[in-house]
Amino acid sequence: MKKSNRLFVAVTGFIFLAMTTNVFSQDWPQWRGANRDGKVTGFVAPKTWPAELTPTWKIIVGVGDASPVIAKDRLYTFARLDSNEIITCLDVKTGQKIWVNLFPALAITGPASSQHSGPRSTPAVAEGKIVTLGIGGVLSCLNAATGDLEWRTEKFIDELPAFYTGLSPIIYKGMCIVHLGGKEKGELIAFDLKTGKQKWLTAGDGPSYASLVMMTVNGKKQIVDLTSKNLEGFDPENGKLLWSYPVPVENRFYNSASPVIDGQTVIITGQGQGTKALKIQKQGDQFVVSELWKNAELGTKWNTPVLKDGFLYGLSEGRKLFCMNAATGETAWVDTKLHNDFGTIVDAGSVIIALPQTSNLVVFKPDQKAYTEVATIKVADTPTYSYPLLIGNMLFVKDKESLSMMLLK
Repeated sequence: MKKSNRLFVAVTGFIFLAMTTNVFSQDWPQWRGANRDGKVTGFVAPKTWPAELTPTWKIIVGVGDASPVIAKDRLYTFARLDSNEIITCLDVKTGQKIWVNLFPALAITGPASSQHSGPRSTPAVAEGKIVTLGIGGVLSCLNAATGDLEWRTEKFIDELPAFYTGLSPIIYKGMCIVHLGGKEKGELIAFDLKTGKQKWLTAGDGPSYASLVMMTVNGKKQIVDLTSKNLEGFDPENGKLLWSYPVPVENRFYNSASPVIDGQTVIITGQGQGTKALKIQKQGDQFVVSELWKNAELGTKWNTPVLKDGFLYGLSEGRKLFCMNAATGETAWVDTKLHNDFGTIVDAGSVIIALPQTSNLVVFKPDQKAYTEVATIKVADTPTYSYPLLIGNMLFVKDKESLSMMLLK
């Protein structure tokens, strides 16, 4: 594709390379980062935030809402170009393509067709592999170094959620675990990462648009899955259901925000549902769920809050940034500025960074007493739905069809 190969801004050379040496203190290899919690480490915040940023490099990678991921010095994107879904591996520092893998994409119709025809599922990179879930349910596993196809399955493309796939797969102990299926029913499935063979399958609810996360209860690892109807915990070794808690949705709302884990507490939020904290405990041979608190007035729409120092920071369904006490559910503050329904938010250490669909990067202090804005910077000319990546002093932003790298200095 002529358009896909166009490099808009050239790499600056030796000075840039020197500035970005040894910055890979932590990868961002999957949905919401290394631990799927939206936390960045190793980010170097500038002493003075700039009023504007100029891309060091910018390249067309395709349309889609999937977030890019980074493993070591390689950056991976998953998007749609014309009639294909495309996985692209780039050099982090230069933006130069290392390899590309593409396959025919499902034709998208209905409400999602005009603005969201590309994949929404963020890839997962681990154990030398990269796994992607296409918008039409195609699950692929590639060699992360070469882009060679290890395995691909289209077995589950006949039943899809109302707005196609939205959750992101997880890699755990040589398995790719993902929830597939349609609106009413589906399966949580573990695939052997090397062969693609099914390791275990647990049938149940249909998948939601929230992604799988991990938690530990009494020393036992669990997969936490917010389905279309329930919040559930599973044994990742065999898929056994450990506990379940009803999370019904009404009035055309959907479970879209991923669960937030705070020790043995799971915090869930959603449009029209407010925010709720649930304690998972073991009693005898069983796991039980008890409600700790509920804030019925404040919830999110298409945003997963981040937990920092005992407080949740997020973008509400009312399009405003907020802070909530994670121990009590009490609202600490809600800002007055309107942003957008869509937005991502990360804990970048000394600051919290939000990137709404407006493509304005909003930087503010992690302060539970009041909203204190540090900077607002326009980082793209088209809408942004993906997570920004912050590595060292580098900022990566995926907009409608392009990926940019900017230096914060």
